[in-house]
Amino acid sequence: MATGPRYKVAFRRRRESRTNYYTRKKLLASHETRAVVRRSNKNITVQFVDFTMNGDVVVAAADTKEFAKMGWEHSCSSVPAAYLVGYAAGLRAKKEEIEYAVLDLGMQNPQHGGVLFAVAKGMIDAGLEVPCSEDVLPDEDRINGKHIDDKIEADISSMKQKLEAE
Repeated sequence: MATGPRYKVAFRRRRESRTNYYTRKKLLASHETRAVVRRSNKNITVQFVDFTMNGDVVVAAADTKEFAKMGWEHSCSSVPAAYLVGYAAGLRAKKEEIEYAVLDLGMQNPQHGGVLFAVAKGMIDAGLEVPCSEDVLPDEDRINGKHIDDKIEADISSMKQKLEAE
């Protein structure tokens, strides 16, 4: 590690590759609600966050861990699960009178048609306006789980009905 009077140590979260402060500053300067999407190996979390001077405030949230209680027996980190968690978060955000959100993917590596953009597709289908190109969204076949199993499509439609009934 470099030493000396001219060396400046980067912020801890930057050193850990957890926060890109340049991108965060641009997102906060927009004064829009952020749709924060985070993915782990087993779960996907979506939070609608507003910035205040006292810290970020979570307005609405959804997590794939909730789906097990609703009868979801498939993977909670797949494209269909990502679509459903985006749909659930979008419905909850609509109840909190959020109409527009900017997608905040953090330091994750986005891939066209992948899990992160399946979340965005779910939010758009729930009625939110999320600025996103149609090119990056996954195909309907992937959202309906045809690449996984033929039976999953019925489970997805029943989960959507349960989420709308909440």
